[in-house]
Amino acid sequence: MLYAIMASDVENSLSQRIQARPAHIARLEALKDEGRLILAGPHPNIDSNDPGDAGFSGSLVVAEFNTLSDAQDWADQDPYFKSGAYDKVIVKPFKKVLP
Repeated sequence: MLYAIMASDVENSLSQRIQARPAHIARLEALKDEGRLILAGPHPNIDSNDPGDAGFSGSLVVAEFNTLSDAQDWADQDPYFKSGAYDKVIVKPFKKVLP
């Protein structure tokens, strides 16, 4: 089943994100290589694809896991979460309708 992993950043998280990004991306690449990643990306703090120093307010990952518990365990191990960049992470089942 698909799960949405919705994370909110702490204030001024950019330095934690920069430090943890290589490990964060490696985990997403592994999901992609397994054919389980639907989409992933951050929420810029401003209306721009490249917010620069304004940074990000959170992230969204939609991926396939066997159970909600598996998705939550994966989210709990995210390098952004472990670095303190994320304030809160919510994991919910997700039903893709379109496209």
